[in-house]
Amino acid sequence: MSTAVCVDVGSTYTKACGVDLASGRLLARSEVPTTAGSDVLAGVDEAVGAVGGGDALYVCSSAGGGLRLAVVGYEALVTAEAGHRVGLSAGARVVHVAAGPLDGRAVAALRAARPDVILLVGGTDGGDEETLRHNAGRLATSRMRVPVVVAGNAAAAPDAGRVLSGRGVPVTVTANVLPRIGVLEPGPARAAIREVFLHHVIGGKKLSRGTRFASLVRCATPDAVLAGVSVLADVTAAGVLVVDVGGATTDVYSALVPDAELTHGPQADVAGTLWRSRTVEGDLGVGVGAPGVVAAASAEKLPAPDIAAGRPFNAGTDRALACAAAAIAVRRHARGHSPGPGQPRTGGRDLRDVRLVVGSGGVLRHGGGDAVLDAVLGDTAGGWVLPRAARRVIDTEYVLAAAGLLAEDHPDAAAALVNSL
Repeated sequence: MSTAVCVDVGSTYTKACGVDLASGRLLARSEVPTTAGSDVLAGVDEAVGAVGGGDALYVCSSAGGGLRLAVVGYEALVTAEAGHRVGLSAGARVVHVAAGPLDGRAVAALRAARPDVILLVGGTDGGDEETLRHNAGRLATSRMRVPVVVAGNAAAAPDAGRVLSGRGVPVTVTANVLPRIGVLEPGPARAAIREVFLHHVIGGKKLSRGTRFASLVRCATPDAVLAGVSVLADVTAAGVLVVDVGGATTDVYSALVPDAELTHGPQADVAGTLWRSRTVEGDLGVGVGAPGVVAAASAEKLPAPDIAAGRPFNAGTDRALACAAAAIAVRRHARGHSPGPGQPRTGGRDLRDVRLVVGSGGVLRHGGGDAVLDAVLGDTAGGWVLPRAARRVIDTEYVLAAAGLLAEDHPDAAAALVNSL
């Protein structure tokens, strides 16, 4: 029997799944504390050993804060927004978005955001070229040595790459994320961001001595989960919504059935539409993100627990925080966001045709899942249209990340694995 072990190295726990590659059956599962304080490989090896090992090893990681990405674009509502969506779909936490020609103040704000990678976009093909060239020049002379992925105007991108590499900045030039207004092509930029994450970020976080860990990691964990969500959507041939509540952030993934009217019709989004996408709410979590949940719940007029200083958390507090975090995160995912004060919301998701809602995260796995999904699916005052007929499940075994890791090399096993939900 050929088996694989799929490992998700999180900031708190390292989770391993043993999978029979012939049937896609989950054979065993383990969870151990992530050993980031010493060497994450110790936790990886312990988790792999606990499931009995395997013939192949697939690893994703969000340890050390995951992938922090900044986007620099031409217009806030078009190319910068397109880059923002691509960055999220690549498994990154987008920590900063800048639009227009960079000046000294904008470069300082970018540096303060401490990105691991910068996605430099701007100008549709045949459109503006100068902003991309200007911004490449400012980044090149800024003394920031953060890796840059250039995915903007096709005529200017090679020049931008040469300017950056000439100043010693690690750079990858790839296809334009928005070659035409309303046409979003994330694939090449996503692949480039993944490669930069593997070659520059994983090793740079000093999570492990030597090169073995960096050689094992295949992608950022949210990238793997989105791939797993895509597999699930393909298997079910229906819209899927996934809500993952963590200690620091709450991620929402959706895979929707494409609508030709929204892709090509008069309602088409100028920044393009990703039918399989992710948003991450960095202020919402049940651990370090708890104060953000309380603040956001007050703004959204939702109940939230009292977490006054010195008051110990318990299962009830965690459940209440998770309910609020999930409801707020899905509201934001469905309603979209505004790139600046007074600017219209973009990027909203029509979730009415979602047929499967999946909950994930420690609180949901340990008895709070029904309450959290009730909070999401009963949110009639959230400013978004609820799914009309959705089945709900809890990903108690964390198979979505495992399925995403297997999707490219073993698509049948990945499909069978998500069918176990």
